[in-house]
Amino acid sequence: MTKWLLATHLMCASKKGMSAHQLHRMIGLPYKTAWFMAHRIREGMRELNPTTPLGGEGKYVEADETVIGGKERNKHKSKRNPKNIGAVGKEVAFALVERGGKVRSHHVPNVNAKTLGPILMEQVNAASTLMTDDAGQYRGVGTEFVRHETVNHGIEEYVRGDAHTNTIEGYFSIMKRGINGVYHHVSAQHLKRYLAEFDFRSNERSALNVTDVERANKAVAGVVGKRMTYQQAPS
Repeated sequence: MTKWLLATHLMCASKKGMSAHQLHRMIGLPYKTAWFMAHRIREGMRELNPTTPLGGEGKYVEADETVIGGKERNKHKSKRNPKNIGAVGKEVAFALVERGGKVRSHHVPNVNAKTLGPILMEQVNAASTLMTDDAGQYRGVGTEFVRHETVNHGIEEYVRGDAHTNTIEGYFSIMKRGINGVYHHVSAQHLKRYLAEFDFRSNERSALNVTDVERANKAVAGVVGKRMTYQQAPS
């Protein structure tokens, strides 16, 4: 139990995360045990079926997507997907962030209005002001909100009055530094749990007056009602 609590505290207090190798060295556990422990802690951090939409009257919600992963040609020959040779084999993360509030990230199969529209409609209050770039997938669904502002990054427009996506870009920056610099590789199968980890630390951040101890306590409380076996988390 002491090792479980220590691992939870370390993962919650590390802004960019902590690898299973680091937990293995610091806590004195076999690597596979540390790896499985980390995934179970992430599962405790994951918010299941959120019912309260982000934003609301007078509030701003930013939406954007980013790609995670490396190039197909850089994989070992035995692990390459022949259909992707010469292309970039990456996974897509789509996120919503309320300015001064919470963030919710999703692992999505593609970037189009059919995929992203329902997520926006379900998880963002229609009374919110929606902020996005000028990509086509946001144009139709943007009319469902009280106001929709876009910025055109293609012409190096990043801020126009209160219209910008800098908040969500900052979130992606921290997440990518963690994935690239700490974890190095994240499989498509487990990406949802890594996204949940970064969401959790952002939503329980120091700027919202949450201490490291309080954050760890919330992560421990999050395991209630959840169970993940080793067979459910294959390497």
